[in-house]
Amino acid sequence: MISHDIATRFQLPFLADLYKDIEKKYPVLKALKPNDIPYDAKSSFSLYVNHRKTFTGITDEDRSLTMREFASLVQQTENMDASKALPIFGQQFRSPGHVPICVASEGLVNSRKGHTELVISLLTMAGLLPVGSGCEMMGDHGKALSPEDAQKYARDHGYVYVEGRDIIQAWQQWSK
Repeated sequence: MISHDIATRFQLPFLADLYKDIEKKYPVLKALKPNDIPYDAKSSFSLYVNHRKTFTGITDEDRSLTMREFASLVQQTENMDASKALPIFGQQFRSPGHVPICVASEGLVNSRKGHTELVISLLTMAGLLPVGSGCEMMGDHGKALSPEDAQKYARDHGYVYVEGRDIIQAWQQWSK
């Protein structure tokens, strides 16, 4: 998950836009159009990447390497424009890969209330690099934990539990 500014630096397209551009050639893409997302008109997914030092890219170690190195690349290119950042990106990463890049909307939670915007809003308020990742907490039953079970897990392990609505409310106060 990255900020809109980082996506601009690396000229990252939305996957939905790429699909739309080629749906005449590949009609399946039109059939699979994500036009029923309850909170927005399109998904935040962009390209899927692997770091070039990965083997298959699918192992936890490979995915972790890809995510760490992408965050490092973002820091390394922070003051560069696309003409300088893009070649470095291409030297270090390849696509397709196993790690999806999700791009936050420009207005963050003011314009879209997806997980990507929630994460980037939280990182921005904390003064951290606006690069994050997300995953669902799974229970032993193979399904997502209920909010109550996730809260209990957080309490039992000394983590902070934050609801999306809490992030949105904090953002509204912080961004005034």
